[in-house]
Amino acid sequence: MKPVSDVNLIKQNESSMLIESDSGIARELVEFFSFYVPGYKFMPAYRNKVWDGKIRLMNMQTRELPIGLLTYVMNFCSSRGYKLTCDPELTHIEKVTEDELNKFIDSLFLPFDIRDYQFAAVKKALTVRRVIALSPTGSGKSLIIYTLMRYLLENTDSKVLIIVPTTSLVEQMAGDFVEYAEGDHSFDASSEIHKIYSGKPKTNLSERVVISTWQSVYKLPKTWYNQFVGIFGDEVHGFKSKSLTGIMNKAEKTIYRIGTTGTLDGTQTHKLVLEGLFGRVFNVTTTRDLQDNDTLAKLNITCIKLTYPDEIRKDVSSRKYQDEIDFIVGYEKRNKFIRNLACDQSGNTLVLFQYVEKHGKPLYELINSKADEGRKVFFVSGETDTSDREAIRRITEKQKDAIIVASLGTFSTGINIRNLHNIIFASPSKSQIKVLQSIGRGLRKSDDGRDTSLFDITDNFQWKSKKNYTLSHGEERVKIYSKERFDYKVVEIGI
Repeated sequence: MKPVSDVNLIKQNESSMLIESDSGIARELVEFFSFYVPGYKFMPAYRNKVWDGKIRLMNMQTRELPIGLLTYVMNFCSSRGYKLTCDPELTHIEKVTEDELNKFIDSLFLPFDIRDYQFAAVKKALTVRRVIALSPTGSGKSLIIYTLMRYLLENTDSKVLIIVPTTSLVEQMAGDFVEYAEGDHSFDASSEIHKIYSGKPKTNLSERVVISTWQSVYKLPKTWYNQFVGIFGDEVHGFKSKSLTGIMNKAEKTIYRIGTTGTLDGTQTHKLVLEGLFGRVFNVTTTRDLQDNDTLAKLNITCIKLTYPDEIRKDVSSRKYQDEIDFIVGYEKRNKFIRNLACDQSGNTLVLFQYVEKHGKPLYELINSKADEGRKVFFVSGETDTSDREAIRRITEKQKDAIIVASLGTFSTGINIRNLHNIIFASPSKSQIKVLQSIGRGLRKSDDGRDTSLFDITDNFQWKSKKNYTLSHGEERVKIYSKERFDYKVVEIGI
């Protein structure tokens, strides 16, 4: 049947909508929702000419598009003068008044008051039913998820699924929920929560709250997802795009889709993929605002630029990226500098590295051998059991002078450590997500009210006008600090 408008949108299911239009407009939409992947020119599929480097969010053959991109279609039609007809189910808004929500929150007997921005995020999510809550580390995203989860359990007879990127976060999220529910005798969090990771059962679940890593459930069939009225994706920036898309597309009957993250990577592609799955980004609050109102610790950044002798700079500046990295992580004087820096700090210190065998373990041995007797030094990598990571986290919170040498993959995202005073970036990175997530580890206010110190190490091998890779990455990190309105200073040290 010929559409009554230039563009007609029909809801297919809770994941996708069908676009009816002539082929010309359809091709325009396909192009409108097509983006080059960052770094595509270096990818084998592009180099072998089997892929043009683009992600296409709309399928030209099926005319399907993720529902989360609805407002983009509306803006597309408006800007080009196309008449749009939209299925009313696509624009449905739930009516949730502030009074009703306040009464509900009071009934949860939370151990502390919910903050204004958390209340706004909960109300927004319940109203539009699909949203990405962009809120920095330390802003209380787990409390937002808990409040929404409890609301769905109270108002439906279905279950909720909470997906996180790591096994450590499964345990941490479950622990947070137990803490939040301590004063509420109507909800036994321990018996209502089922945790999935590392071979734990996935079917025939009696619990109404399921917390899982995405790696544990992305291969499960559509029928498994039908039991959930809501899916929460915590730290969604850390999910593998293809797997996350598969999960959300299988959940054809799941009405509420709430994503949370403290950071997006700044690329349009990344944002639109996530928005297609969960809905538009809602800016809850910012790190600087939380620092200004004394919710988060103040942050003092020292960018340490290590400048090497001429003969080394001349040699390394001409090397390829991986060869430069290999030199950096294996250079004894640099590793001893990091060792001394970590041991000289007072308070709990987190040293973050990228490569386990060739950097993390040697750094740990150096630091552990020099640390004062009685000072606890921990090593954490992907090889460390989840229960051991959780134990280290809890032990550190009770220490005043511990050192954790941890891989970026295990301790840069989502892990909450109270009483963390210093962070050292031992490995170079230009990823906005990794940088901001790593900083977030130290922004929770410590018991003694101290500011957090970040030491960002950059390696200067510049020879004449030729800049090396990691020096350029360091400059990108400084741009991130400026954008986030963080206070920083640059110190140059010869090595």
